[in-house]
This record gives sequence, structure tokens and C-alpha cells, in this order.
Amino acid sequence: MKSTIKLHSDKVISTIATLENRIADRFPNSGLRSTCADFLNIAKKSEANIDWLIKPNLPLRIFSYLIIALGIGGIVYSISYVEFKLEDTTITNVIALSEAVFNDIILLGAAIFFLIGMESKLNRKRSLEMLNELRVTAHVIDMLQLTKDPNLINNLQASTIHSPKRTLTKFEMERYLDYSSELTSLIAKVGALYSQSLPDEVVVSAVNDIETLCTGLSRKIWQKIMILNQIQE
Repeated sequence: MKSTIKLHSDKVISTIATLENRIADRFPNSGLRSTCADFLNIAKKSEANIDWLIKPNLPLRIFSYLIIALGIGGIVYSISYVEFKLEDTTITNVIALSEAVFNDIILLGAAIFFLIGMESKLNRKRSLEMLNELRVTAHVIDMLQLTKDPNLINNLQASTIHSPKRTLTKFEMERYLDYSSELTSLIAKVGALYSQSLPDEVVVSAVNDIETLCTGLSRKIWQKIMILNQIQE
């Protein structure tokens, strides 16, 4: 029985839009807010991209079938033409004809294999391009939360002249880190939309890599939140 459980792109996009509004409420001019807005656009592009991927590429398929038909027709015509002109049936001529036909069949088979796989390769290329954007977004989020050190929340005198400005309160830092963790989780969900719609081995592997990356980032962020919760204000 086929499972009916699946991710819905519209629900994922709605969740990202809500998170962007939540971040804007607390950190309207932050890099996290602008990154979330960019991620929302990537998610919308991914939805349109996936809709394109799951539909058959009719122009490409028609072109491929036409080329295959022309190739088969060419071989059939060549065989009939040679047989029509053949005046003797010596072993040498039969072997030469068989070798020529065999070579043509091999070339036609290679062409058929290439044309049939062309659509899958095109879909894979488009998917990997978008998945790379998701991977980059995850690294940007990691950079944004990098300087949010809970150990310095009540120890501002430890800062040096080149230290980043630490203006967040304990509550604000906790919310910032929590939003960052939610973003990494949603990045993995957008990636899963690709493996759900295009079960290509290379695409699935790329999605798994993104999920592993996001899980690691989220774990690192939550370690900071746990340390933050142990600090007395």
C-alpha cells in the first residue's frame, strides 16, 4: 500500500514566512531576518522548480523519440538497400554486412541510452543547483550565530577591542538561537521536497548531506541554548 504521508511545499513555505515575521518582530534589522527572507525566496523558487521537475519534458521527449526513430529508420533502410544491391552471397560479404549492421546497432543503442537519460540528467542538474543554494544558506546561518556566545552574556568586561558588539540580553539571545535552529530545520525540509519528488540517487545523497549538515548545526545551537538556560541573570 502506497504511503500518503508527504511534505507539502505550501505548508513548508507558510512556516518559513511565519518565522520570517517572528524574526522581524524582535530583530527587524538583523542579518538573520534578511537571511530568512532570502531563504523564503529560495523556498518559493524550489516549489516552482519541483513543479517543473515532476512534469514530463515533452519537447525533449519528442526530440529524443524523433532522433531514435530516424536512427532505426536509417538502419532499416541501409540494410534493405544493401540487400537489394547484393549480387553474391559469399561468406566475406555476409560477414562484412553483419559487422556493419552490428556497429550501427551499437551506435544507435548508445544514442538511445544517452537520449533517454538526458531528461534525468537535466532534472538532476537543476535540483543540485537549488540544493547548493540551501547548503550555502545553512552556512550563512551558522556564521550569523557564531558570535552568540552564552558564556559572555554576563561577562562583557571579557570583550576586547576587536570583539563583536554584544548587545543581546539573555532572553534575546535565546530567541535568536532558537530562530536559527528553526531555520536550519526548515532548510532540511525544503531539501527533502526534492528527494520526495525526484528519487534520483545523486539528488537523494545531496539531500542527505544537507540534512546531516543542518542536524549538526542545530545540535551546536541547542548546546548554546542549554548553556544559556543554566546562567543566572
